[in-house]
Amino acid sequence: MLTIRPAGPSDAGDICGLLNAIDRIETGRPETDLGAVEADLHHPDVDLEADSFLAFENGRLLGYALVWADSGPGRTDCHFRVLPGRAAAAARLLDLVEARARELAAGAPRPFLWLAPSGGRTLDPGLLPGRGYRTVRRYQVMTRPLGPADAAPVPPAGLTLRPCDGGESERRRAHALIEETFADHFGHVERPYEPWLDHIDGRALDWSLVWIAALPALGDVGVLLTRDDRTSMGWFSHLGVRAEARGRGVGAFLLRHGFAAYAARGRAVVGLGVDTGNTTGALALYEAHGMTAYHTVHTWELAL
Repeated sequence: MLTIRPAGPSDAGDICGLLNAIDRIETGRPETDLGAVEADLHHPDVDLEADSFLAFENGRLLGYALVWADSGPGRTDCHFRVLPGRAAAAARLLDLVEARARELAAGAPRPFLWLAPSGGRTLDPGLLPGRGYRTVRRYQVMTRPLGPADAAPVPPAGLTLRPCDGGESERRRAHALIEETFADHFGHVERPYEPWLDHIDGRALDWSLVWIAALPALGDVGVLLTRDDRTSMGWFSHLGVRAEARGRGVGAFLLRHGFAAYAARGRAVVGLGVDTGNTTGALALYEAHGMTAYHTVHTWELAL
């Protein structure tokens, strides 16, 4: 018999196990770390009793959904994962997710829900279109192997690089650069510093793995935010270059610096996610530096 209940902090291990079972189907290996699940469950904008749903059958966890609304009026986001072949669990979770999203977006002029369920191998292809969802974006996870050849690169003329481990002022500078350089990206939400820290789980971040690039005439022009808390690979979360400094090799240098830094840490692989519709040339940059497609995630939208 199918049963649904909210998630609690003590469910993190079981949720992580479910997500890794789905990862293995999607990508061939586990990709989800317990810390990431715990961060979601402890997010200050999430009310687990109202915003989380676990689907069980005879005591076995089949599906998980988490809803939040910290992205501005009208928009609700959702993590949604269900084991393949569990149509009843998937439909019931979506019923609950959509109802909660309508509550969270009530009164907005154009309320909508964004769902990024998986790469597609575990999802009934007719499920979301049959409920009125449409794909609005495709994101590609790209990876690159690392090795001894990934030495520290020579910076462009005049460029300096510093780690962002000098305290609060440097963290705020990284935040400002990310907000500026990602302002025109699809789906970007402008967040003040403290909510931004919550959003990126910044209080658990190793800030020595965040770097800011500067040029003499322009000051700080680029930022690379990375994290080394994933089991499967090092992760480049944000790479941004201010518009007036693009075309000067800043982005390429930051990327190669990240490769060298993670190779020196003993990592075998690094990865990142890129919006394939990005107009700044990010996809071409990553491909030119040896990164290849690992798997794809679609963002689905439902008008509420």
